[in-house]
Amino acid sequence: MGFLGLGYRRPARVDHHRESIDTIDDSIRSGRSGASAGVPEALTFDKIIEGGTCPPCTIRDFMNYLIYVELSAENLQFFLWHRDYVQRFNSAKTSDIALAPEWTQEEQNETFTKLQKEHREGLKRDPAATAAIFKGTDFEKAGVMSPTAMDKPSPIFSSNNPFNTPPRTPNGDAMSDFTAQNAMTYRSQAQEAFASVGAKAPFTIQPFREEIDRVIATYVMDDAPRQLNLSARERKQLLIALSHTTHPTAFRQVSRSVESTLRMQAHPNFIRWSICNGNTARVKFANLLGAFLIVGSIAAWILLTLSSVPRGFRAIPAVGFVLGVSTQVAAIKGMCVVLHGMHHRHVRPWELFVDEEMLDDMSADGKSAHYSKKSFESFGSSNSYEDEPWVIKYEKRNLVRKVFDREVWIQEPALRSIQDTIFVQAMLVALLSAGALTAVFVCVPGGHFY
Repeated sequence: MGFLGLGYRRPARVDHHRESIDTIDDSIRSGRSGASAGVPEALTFDKIIEGGTCPPCTIRDFMNYLIYVELSAENLQFFLWHRDYVQRFNSAKTSDIALAPEWTQEEQNETFTKLQKEHREGLKRDPAATAAIFKGTDFEKAGVMSPTAMDKPSPIFSSNNPFNTPPRTPNGDAMSDFTAQNAMTYRSQAQEAFASVGAKAPFTIQPFREEIDRVIATYVMDDAPRQLNLSARERKQLLIALSHTTHPTAFRQVSRSVESTLRMQAHPNFIRWSICNGNTARVKFANLLGAFLIVGSIAAWILLTLSSVPRGFRAIPAVGFVLGVSTQVAAIKGMCVVLHGMHHRHVRPWELFVDEEMLDDMSADGKSAHYSKKSFESFGSSNSYEDEPWVIKYEKRNLVRKVFDREVWIQEPALRSIQDTIFVQAMLVALLSAGALTAVFVCVPGGHFY
C-alpha cells in the first residue's frame, strides 16, 4: 500500500455514536465502516473481524484496545457470540428448532408501542421528576428507538471466508461440561430478569435455551459481569423477545445497536490509537525535544542576525528548526519520528510482562493462541484488568525505561502507509515554515553588535 496523499487525515476521535440502521446496513453491504473517514480499505472493520490484518491491527489487538483503553470489550464479545450463534442456529437440523419461531418485525413494533405507552403513562404520573432525571441525556431526543429503523434484515456474514475464525461458544457436547448447578443458577438469574420486566418464564425445552440464559446472565441483566450499555427500553424489549423465543431475530435491535457502536465509534478510535507508535512517556519526550529544537533554532537565528557573520550562516539554524517542527507535528499525532524511521512501535504495557513464549506468538500472526484467551470466551467474568500483574509492574517502571521501552516491528502494511503519510506531512510543514523563517532572517540587515 502506497502513499495516501498530502490531504490525508487520521480518523477523528468519536466520543459517542448512535447511527441510523440504514447507515449501518449500507456500511455492511459496502464492506466499509461508513463514518470512519481516514481508515484505508485494508483496515476496515470487516477486514479486522475476518482476520485479514496483521499486528498491531488484528482482532486480538482490537479486543485488547477495548479492554484496556476504551473499556467496552463486552460489545465485541457479544458481537462475536451473536454472529456465531446465528450461524449455528441456522445450520441446526434438530426438530426442536420449530419451538423457536422467528421474532417478527410486527411483534417487535407491538412491544415497542406497548413500552412507549407505559413510558408516557409514567411521565404523566410524575412529569417533573422524569424530566429532571433524563435532562441532557439521549432519552430527551425523539426517534432513538423508532421501530421503523428496524425495517431492513439483519446483516448476513459470509461463512466461506478463509480468514473467518469466530470463537465457538458452548453447544452440544460442550454444554455437558457445565454442571446442572451452574445451569440452574443461570436459569434462575434469567427468570429474575424476565420477572423484572413483567415477562412470563419461557419454555425451557426451546433449543439453545440454556445458552440464552447464560447470555442474559452475562450481558443483559442488571449488574451482569459484561453488561451491555442498553437503554431501559432496549433491555425490556430484548427480554420480552427472549421470553418468547430463542430465535436470533430476538436480538435484532440490540445486535444492530452493538454493531453500530463497534463500527462507528470503537473501530475508528482503534485505528486512530494504533497510529501512535510510542507510549505516552515517549511521545511527551519527543514533544519536548521538538520544542527545545524550535526554541534553540529561533535563538540561534536571532544571535546570528545580531552578529557580524555573513548572511549565509543565518540559514544553518533551519536544519534544527526542520527537525524540531517535524518532531513536534508528528508527536502531536502520537508518533515518534525515531521509531517511525525503523517502522517500530513500543510494546503495549499489557504485552511487556507476558511469558517469552506468548511474546513469540504475539510477533507471529498469532490467531489460534490468542482465541483461547479468556477475553475471547463468550461467557466469563468481567473485563476488569485492575488486578492483573502487569498493572503494578508498569506503575513501578521508572520514566527513563518507559521512554526507551521494548520495541517491535509494525507488520501491518496499511498502518505503515498511514504513518509514512503523516511523517511526510510533518516534514512538509517543517520545510515550508523553516523556509519562510530563513528567508526573513537572511533578508533582515545584520545588527553588527559583536
